[in-house]
Amino acid sequence: MRILVLGGYGLIGTAVVSRCLAAGHAVTGLGRDVSAARLRQPDADWIARDIATLTEPSDWTATLQGIDAVVNCSGALQDGPRDDVRAVQATAMRALFACCRLMGIRRVVQISAVGASLDAPTEFMRSKAEADAAVAALDLDWVILRPGLVLSPLSYGATGLIRALASIPVAFVGMRGHRPIQTVHVDDVAEAAVLGLEGRIAPRASYDLVEAHGHVLPDIVAGFRAWLGRPPAVLALPVPTWLLRIGFRIGDLVGRLGWRTPIRTMALRQIEAGIGGDPTDWERAGGAPLSSLSESLRRMPSGVQERWFGRLWLLKPAILAMLSLFWGLSGLIALAHLDAAMAAMTAHGITPGPARAMVLAGIAIDLVLGLAILVRRTMPLAALGMVAMTGIYLFLGSALAAGLWLDPLGAYLKTLPGAMLALVAYALADER
Repeated sequence: MRILVLGGYGLIGTAVVSRCLAAGHAVTGLGRDVSAARLRQPDADWIARDIATLTEPSDWTATLQGIDAVVNCSGALQDGPRDDVRAVQATAMRALFACCRLMGIRRVVQISAVGASLDAPTEFMRSKAEADAAVAALDLDWVILRPGLVLSPLSYGATGLIRALASIPVAFVGMRGHRPIQTVHVDDVAEAAVLGLEGRIAPRASYDLVEAHGHVLPDIVAGFRAWLGRPPAVLALPVPTWLLRIGFRIGDLVGRLGWRTPIRTMALRQIEAGIGGDPTDWERAGGAPLSSLSESLRRMPSGVQERWFGRLWLLKPAILAMLSLFWGLSGLIALAHLDAAMAAMTAHGITPGPARAMVLAGIAIDLVLGLAILVRRTMPLAALGMVAMTGIYLFLGSALAAGLWLDPLGAYLKTLPGAMLALVAYALADER
């Protein structure tokens, strides 16, 4: 079959594309930015479209030409500058499913989420449920798959957060609502999608894809800690609910800067509610056995790259905050002591007019870089800009006052670690 996979480069979508290709199907992946996906999975065709803009059945007609089946792996955790949850998960899906009916594409697999319902406490779950209801109302051979917490060799979203928590020697306890969370391996979800596409499980049915028994979040983190080869946590740190909520509110603010952090209030509400379902219908349908948490961890590689990632995941926001603070304060301090900054230049033979212009330009650049490093879209360029400006500063400084290389306070030398930290930030720019 020619299969269209929406969100084909995401956590679940990547596995679905790979599994469909392995089964001998032709695959077309669709998403907003497919440049990296074309390189990673060249055996698939790729279409760059913003799903949130495809809100009418006619918007899908050209994309669905020649397609035999559709898998929807797209989704968004929470609204943000780059994401509109309702548009992606509900409005666009209603249009897609209606177009499938009009074009005679009968096989549709909808990747939903366990616990999705129209009265769920989060927009993520409500919009998923709306899409589920929309496809279920049509005379198609649809299958709705509702995975629990998806574990994957790839690190993104919640899987990245759990790796990070497992990488520090502290166990966070005392969080309210330690309700069970049931997991599933991403390859189990991909296999279920292929079974649905090929008609090897009963259509027009919904299936919860979860392990038999759930775990509280601290136990999941402990399992990942052992998987990483780290000893048990040496310190149990109680986290009051009010502090937890403040942290997740900060995550909401960070999301407004374009970062897709899983530390958001929607995720907190989901953790408090638990993630659980019933795999009985899947087992009765003859689906492949679903891996437990321990089995899923055994199926995933664990090496130095996972240990590095876990620690760097937590260090990344600290690195960006430190760079922003360093460059922002540099600009503000120079602005507050403009005369002194100018005097440092006129003392080396630069006339007051050019000295003032150079100082003001430097202040403006410092402030712009300090702010730009915090915004997802501009962060990579800002990091490179910091390296470039450090080089320019050292070049001009060496021409005017080469002796400062030997300054006891390290006037020049101290800029080099900052430039290296900016390079580290640039290396950590990718989110998936």
